[in-house]
Amino acid sequence: MPLEATMIIVDTSEYMRNGDYPPARWEAQADAVNTVFMAKTDSNPENLVGLMTMSGKGPEVLATNTKEQGQILKGLHTASGKVGGTTDAPTAISVAQLALKHRQNKNLRQRIIVFIGSPLVDQAADEKSMVRLAKKLKKNSVAVDIVAFGEAAEDAHASVLRAFVDNVSQSDNSHLVTIAPGTHLLSDMIISSAVLAGDRGIPEEVLAESGAGPSGPAAGGFEFGVDPSLDPELAMALRMSMEEEEARRAAAAAQSSTPSSGEPVSSSTPVADAAAAAEDDEDAMLQQALALSEGQDVEMAAAGEADEDISEEEAIARAIEMSMKPQPEDEGKDKK
Repeated sequence: MPLEATMIIVDTSEYMRNGDYPPARWEAQADAVNTVFMAKTDSNPENLVGLMTMSGKGPEVLATNTKEQGQILKGLHTASGKVGGTTDAPTAISVAQLALKHRQNKNLRQRIIVFIGSPLVDQAADEKSMVRLAKKLKKNSVAVDIVAFGEAAEDAHASVLRAFVDNVSQSDNSHLVTIAPGTHLLSDMIISSAVLAGDRGIPEEVLAESGAGPSGPAAGGFEFGVDPSLDPELAMALRMSMEEEEARRAAAAAQSSTPSSGEPVSSSTPVADAAAAAEDDEDAMLQQALALSEGQDVEMAAAGEADEDISEEEAIARAIEMSMKPQPEDEGKDKK
């Protein structure tokens, strides 16, 4: 991990009141600064981070190189009350270089991270002046990362910043990240960019494959939208879930491709046979009951038709004849 002393320059111009970066430009920038501080100090316990502004009456150092997060948060709180005016990026970068020059540990490499969210004016808009400043910083072995958002991310201003980064870069140690407005968080876009790649131990080629190169993340971000360095357990759980889902889909695809579409699917399992036999028995019983009921109706109808053919006198005579027949009880008495 890099051993560095970093000075962060924040934009406190009037443009920081805009709300095109959620929740607002200043709040998004402050959150990104805190993210950078955490990444730098976590990567190496000897790293130091400072904070300064470049707007208002002039550049102002709010926190010298420190390991204490409280000093950075206090500096951001102080800067939030000084939002206004225009930026003076060249002067602020020169002051940051002097602050890094007086670092106690000379083994710490020097780095400046500049947040610019407003239009470039005066010398900052002059490409030749910015190139001269870049060459001076390169001579003193100072790396510079620029995070351009808002108006600074527009092509007219980004081209000047690109020329500055190209001339200050030495062995690809400086980067320009341009972040357009959107629903994404400024801190998320920075942590997935080349600015913090070295602190997180990610090679440049890996960032390029994920869509986050030196010019900033295009559509990048982390796999599943989770930073493994911040929440490794969640990242692992999401990865395992994705692998299980892929295995399930592969098994389903293999099973669906086994029977051909033109062949009928037959069921020969014992459960299916038993169900079919039960249905056949039930059908047979219903048919038998239907046949019996139809036969009974036929017999009753025939009896009814026969009764209609007998005259009333014949019916009376038959009834008398039947009444005169001896009953089983009477036959028993006669035998006695």
